[in-house]
Amino acid sequence: MKQKANNSGFFLVLLSGLLLLSLTGCWSSHEIEDLGFEVGLAFDKGEESTIEKKLEEQGGGYPKKDNITMTYQFVNPRATGTESNKGGAQQKAYMNVSETGDSVHQTIREISLRRDDPVIFQHTKVVIISDHIARTYSLEQLMDLYLRDNEVRPSCLVFISKGQARNILESKEPGEIPSFRLVGMVDNQYRTTKILPPVSLAKLEGKMQSGSSFLLQNIISANGEVKFAGAAVMNGKTKKLRGFLNERELDGIAWITGKGKGGLVKSFDEKTGQLVVYEIKSMNSRITPHIDGNNISFDVNIESEGRLSENWAMSEKAFENEFLKRVEKAAEKEVKDSVNNVIEKMQKKYEADVAGFGNELRIKHPRTWEKVKKDWDERFSEIPIKCNVKLTITDYGTSGSNK
Repeated sequence: MKQKANNSGFFLVLLSGLLLLSLTGCWSSHEIEDLGFEVGLAFDKGEESTIEKKLEEQGGGYPKKDNITMTYQFVNPRATGTESNKGGAQQKAYMNVSETGDSVHQTIREISLRRDDPVIFQHTKVVIISDHIARTYSLEQLMDLYLRDNEVRPSCLVFISKGQARNILESKEPGEIPSFRLVGMVDNQYRTTKILPPVSLAKLEGKMQSGSSFLLQNIISANGEVKFAGAAVMNGKTKKLRGFLNERELDGIAWITGKGKGGLVKSFDEKTGQLVVYEIKSMNSRITPHIDGNNISFDVNIESEGRLSENWAMSEKAFENEFLKRVEKAAEKEVKDSVNNVIEKMQKKYEADVAGFGNELRIKHPRTWEKVKKDWDERFSEIPIKCNVKLTITDYGTSGSNK
């Protein structure tokens, strides 16, 4: 009986040992402090940094052309939020490293010669391309590596920067990581019509494959502050930057597409000349193409419901229908002017349909689309477009003049 118990114990120990061998555990793991989480990427005109020049002077160069400067933003896991010993300055939560060359992939490998942390791209949040680079090279060339490499998640967002892209990856706020800030700013779409629906790497590939012109959100910077400021017009054929739409023109695009989630329309009461503000609660737009032989035209019918959110016309009764109708009329005029303004810029200045008119033609008149799609942007520039706007105030708050 005792011998049987000993045998059972032996087999139990042997089985436990075999199970331990089958467990991979964390034998190949890396401490989080030893990983280089790359979260942001910027493309700029080639200009070697002072550090790069000094390293080259000491024999740290290689055969290349200084065409593009890549800036990689890494999370700094060592930033504890406490004051460091040097000057009492708080450590930044990020670190930017720039490398200049003519190959995107080679700049990544050169970073490995300057950092002990393996570069991890699975957490890339944003890609920012300067206007200079976007005019010089096509997006297909710039994004080729990242579209081929499945290490970069297709959900990372793509932006254009009017000015140096690497400046967008700077912040003066303690503990802030600029790449994360940009992602958070995109979530403010429900507050304004001046933020485009986000364009991820996956969506960008689809837009480039379509051959149609499209928009990317433009970002500007000053002294560590950034702002979404209109949009970049990307040419569908060349995949290069064509020009920019300002904030008001981007407003017009939102009304044409009906994709705005919220925002304001500032106008002036015709009778008093005082400022009144219409806040958008809902927005709908219908683009209707018309075919008459070889002639194409479009109607854009825009409808919205909203509220009177701000009224400077103190002499008027905010609850009276007559006044509300004037506010609706003033807001409708502002929206219509904004829409007509951006249509003229799309057609006459850029010759680029970035509002989806061609897509509506493709859906509703596929045969006609097949005839014109090859040179659609040029054809679009001559097509008549009529805009109709109807705004309805359904809420005017709880206060108003009773005079």
